[in-house]
Amino acid sequence: MRVEAIIVHLEQAAARRPQVDEIARSIPLPTRVLPAVDGRRLDASVRPRLVRPRLHAPAYPFRLLDTEIGCFLSHRLAWQAILDGRLDAGLIVEDDVAVSSPLFRQVLDHAIAALEPGDFIRFPLHERGEGHVGTPVEAALIEPRLPGLGMQMQLVGRDAARLLLAASEIFDRPVDSLVQMQWLHGARVLSARPVVIREIDFALGGTTVQRKRMPLVRKAAHELGRPILRLAVRVANERWRRGRAA
Repeated sequence: MRVEAIIVHLEQAAARRPQVDEIARSIPLPTRVLPAVDGRRLDASVRPRLVRPRLHAPAYPFRLLDTEIGCFLSHRLAWQAILDGRLDAGLIVEDDVAVSSPLFRQVLDHAIAALEPGDFIRFPLHERGEGHVGTPVEAALIEPRLPGLGMQMQLVGRDAARLLLAASEIFDRPVDSLVQMQWLHGARVLSARPVVIREIDFALGGTTVQRKRMPLVRKAAHELGRPILRLAVRVANERWRRGRAA
């Protein structure tokens, strides 16, 4: 199987370059660095061509930040790189990730061995979810009813990359929120266990995707909307999984 690591790195974030080199040393795969899209530098005409609020149901209740648009476009470039490189899969890694466990190689090898072309395997920061795929071992895969958020590290199969690109030519929410919507794109989203990575964005100067302070009333409305959105996505995913199994 032909698999390469693709490190997504915002070149303007010069403080992260040493960590990019460390990631490359930590991953036992051929590695390339993919320049990320700086959403803050996008021309104003780009947003209306790419972003259509309330495009999908359940509706996403927040306005996308420019940095979130840049993050989404960066991952689309990584998915396209998998296809352009004729890879069987790509391990997409953001530049604020550190390998935190000696089990990383075992978990990665298990994920590569189990990967189907239409799979998107998350390497999460926290353990949650259920439903082991295959025989549970020290390294295992689970199929969560609601995939977690975050795009720190994922093993993306060739067909999954194609499906995600087709489903996101226009988008209305951050990339990790769209990945949760399996009925929309059709890729199977799994999670690797145990947790073998950590996020070190604060050690590198903070996150590059930040939300401004909101008025308290608006913030409260957002916090009330989040669990409703999560529940609606979970229900739709379960309906899709039942249909797939039938």
